[in-house]
Amino acid sequence: MENTIKIRGARENNLKNIDLDIPRDKLVIMTGVSGSGKTSLAFDTIYAEGQRRYMESLSAYARQFLGNSEKPDVDQIDGLSPAIAIDQKTTSNNPRSTVGTVTEIYDYLRLLYARIGIPYCPEHGEPIQGMTISEMVDQMMALPDRTRTTIMAPIVRGKKGTFKETFEKLIKDGFIRARVDGEIVYLEEQGPLNKNQKHNIDVVVDRIIKSDNRSRFYDSIETAVNLADGMVDVLADDKEFLLSANYACKICGFTVPKLEPKLFSFNAPLGACHHCKGLGITQSVDMDLLIPDRNLSIRQGGIRYLKNIVDTENLEWQKMYALIRHYDIDMDVPIRDIPKEKLDRILYGSLEPIGYTLYSRSGSVTEKNDMIEGVIPLIERRFMETNSSWNREWYGSFISDQTCEECHGARLDKKVLAVRVGGKNIYEWTQMSVDEAIEFMKNLQLTDTEKKVSELITKEIRSRLEFLHNVGLTYLTLNRLAATLSGGEAQRIRLATQIGSRLTGVMYVLDEPSIGLHQRDNDKLIGTMKEMRDLGNTLIVVEHDEDTMRASDYIVDVGPGAGIHGGEIIKAGTPEEVMACPDSVTGQYLSGKRSIPVPVKRRKGNGNTLKIVKATQNNLKGVNAAIRLGTLTVVTGVSGSGKSSLVTEVLTKGVEHALGKLRVKPGACREIQGLENIDKLVVIGQEPIGRTPRSNPATYTGVFDDIRDLFAQTREAKLLGYDKGRFSFNVKGGRCESCQGDGIKRISMHFLPDVYVPCDACHGKRYNEETLQVKYKDKTIADVLDMTVEEAVVFFDGISRIRHKLQTLKDVGLSYIKLGQSATTLSGGEAQRVKLASELQKKPTGKTLFVLDEPTTGLHSADVEKLIEVLQRLVDNGDTVLVIEHNLDVIKNADQIIDIGPEGGDAGGRIVAAGTPEQVAKVPESWTGQYLKPLLERK
Repeated sequence: MENTIKIRGARENNLKNIDLDIPRDKLVIMTGVSGSGKTSLAFDTIYAEGQRRYMESLSAYARQFLGNSEKPDVDQIDGLSPAIAIDQKTTSNNPRSTVGTVTEIYDYLRLLYARIGIPYCPEHGEPIQGMTISEMVDQMMALPDRTRTTIMAPIVRGKKGTFKETFEKLIKDGFIRARVDGEIVYLEEQGPLNKNQKHNIDVVVDRIIKSDNRSRFYDSIETAVNLADGMVDVLADDKEFLLSANYACKICGFTVPKLEPKLFSFNAPLGACHHCKGLGITQSVDMDLLIPDRNLSIRQGGIRYLKNIVDTENLEWQKMYALIRHYDIDMDVPIRDIPKEKLDRILYGSLEPIGYTLYSRSGSVTEKNDMIEGVIPLIERRFMETNSSWNREWYGSFISDQTCEECHGARLDKKVLAVRVGGKNIYEWTQMSVDEAIEFMKNLQLTDTEKKVSELITKEIRSRLEFLHNVGLTYLTLNRLAATLSGGEAQRIRLATQIGSRLTGVMYVLDEPSIGLHQRDNDKLIGTMKEMRDLGNTLIVVEHDEDTMRASDYIVDVGPGAGIHGGEIIKAGTPEEVMACPDSVTGQYLSGKRSIPVPVKRRKGNGNTLKIVKATQNNLKGVNAAIRLGTLTVVTGVSGSGKSSLVTEVLTKGVEHALGKLRVKPGACREIQGLENIDKLVVIGQEPIGRTPRSNPATYTGVFDDIRDLFAQTREAKLLGYDKGRFSFNVKGGRCESCQGDGIKRISMHFLPDVYVPCDACHGKRYNEETLQVKYKDKTIADVLDMTVEEAVVFFDGISRIRHKLQTLKDVGLSYIKLGQSATTLSGGEAQRVKLASELQKKPTGKTLFVLDEPTTGLHSADVEKLIEVLQRLVDNGDTVLVIEHNLDVIKNADQIIDIGPEGGDAGGRIVAAGTPEQVAKVPESWTGQYLKPLLERK
């Protein structure tokens, strides 16, 4: 087999017909400035073709279920292996998806608990053994006389099928009735069930009115035990309970169903908490949203739901007023002074029927005497019942996710939580971090039989935990929601899962796996990637991290610039060859010939500070942090140390709440001082600037409004009577109606991928012919949208308001993007810089707080240099910039560093060092300081 991947004539996106040979079974890094075309080469060409060829090998029937597989624009690729992409976009937003389920550790845990778990009675703490038939009969004889009992054998639990043969066999065996999906039926009348639905079937063995008939109970229970594998379901009057020859407490009769893996799943009805359906949270009224200010009285609108109807003729208020009058509640005292038992009546409703009269506006009078519903059940009921999106939003404004009252977030039924291994139930096990779980598995004491039974299971659990440890995720707990993971964390989890599968001969394509990883943990990640390579796999990694590049076997540097200025291979070779290449910007940074300078002096700030007092969110241990306003402050620390908890949960949400976003719940802290010095908060993330192809940089930054104004003022536009709206491609009038202003049409091809073709009416220009007659400097509005920022700056040189907005886009390094470029084609880093540009063009207030979470994601060292200049400009305007970052170039440019640690998870959550980069570098306990020291000495 050839030992190279040969690419010929790649032209996807901005690639300029490139030819390239990449060695197989090596760690290959693709790098280059943002927008240079490295992702187009790695993902849109190499991975897409590998994926497409695999799909082509399947039948047309199978392909229709697998979605799109468009052929990339490339002449030929030889030497491809089956391709697996590990990118950052595939984190699950499903609230049922956790770190444990994604890594499959939870599946093995369920098996472990089902095979060697010991149930304990939650009341008495005694281990539970199976009941004998005599003990079951004793429990029946303890029931009051004349109790009507039904003895049933649960033979089917949550299984699909028609069960035709089952019913026939039961009739043959002499049984008359059964309970099918909760309903008692005659077996002779019961037809086959729906084979696609899950069913429960209990055979009615006997119906006995309890008296002194012990022997009949004994016979019936014995029959049920034999039928249902040791289980007996008893209906005594309206009460139902389970008796088990497998597990039941000797003292109180607490029983546990037969232990099987699906019992421990919070996604199966069998084991999930019945109150929250296995989510661990319920949606209920949040008191802070219902009563935001307890200093107000009811009449002043203290209860937000009643605020607009107090003392009106509204029928709902008349009802509520009858309740208030009945319980003699003072409407003019602050809510905090109303006794709890009286306030509870307004909130939860009356305890007895109340007589009241309703007067409608039409003059009708209605006398009533019934229970009056409280505000909380009323909101929750209407939230569930309403079909109106407006009403749903209104009732939803009082509701938030609350921890389930039944299971307290454990997601499982109490019977499941009664089963323990090594003294812990399965929920307590998932609350441990990866490191704690490794330690627990090492010290797990088992009997010889248990060891033999669980040998293979524990081996799998241990190896998967080791993989997570090796990719630097030691601080994660297994019950952490997958949706709360950063892109880098999710990618490293999938990396760990892939190593676990131990495949060989595969081509892995990775997208910046070092995101969110502290320099200290980088070596672990590099070691993991080398291990995958040594198994006989090819790794193609899009990456900007210098350590990873130095450790690689081969580097492909794409450039020289971005967009139309990129798309060429500057150099492909070993790290040493790339460093020796004078044309490679990457090589210059790697060799140290070019570097980002350290600022000559650090700002002291404007004299005001934001002080966070005693923050205890997540793993924070009573943190006190002071952020000097008017500075560039960087929060650092190893992965999982508590940076996001402090900045995002506590500070950002605290400021949002203070600025009037009452629905936002700030993270736990005693108080935030100095909020009066902030009048605006701008959070700049890497989310797309728009979800549809209609969004583009020109519309997002607002420059398109000014351009449309300019076109509306031209002589032709005035003659034709066109206003500004004529030049919008979102509304009827000026746009092409054939494609509704999209410029492209989507043609559905059923089992082939959808094809996008330029609109044949406007040829991709978005506008109709009449609109395109209007020109400014010989260019139509469509020509302007097709310009790059660089061209547009020259074209609109005389129009200051347009030039200013375009210049900010150029200043943040986006001179190569087109004004009308679809938002969906911008990378995360580009989207973030469009947002920064749009903020830069606004007038600084001097009281704005900018918060950025890892803004260097996806940025080359040359782009990081531009980003730092932009951030410094924001601070020079008098505003405050707060950044969470691992990139040492950004950290060394900070005015102030807050370093959180020393480790991740429970071993973190404290401030290890705070001060200028020079001061932090002198703190031996600070990991950030240790890596910063050599950089500062180099200056």
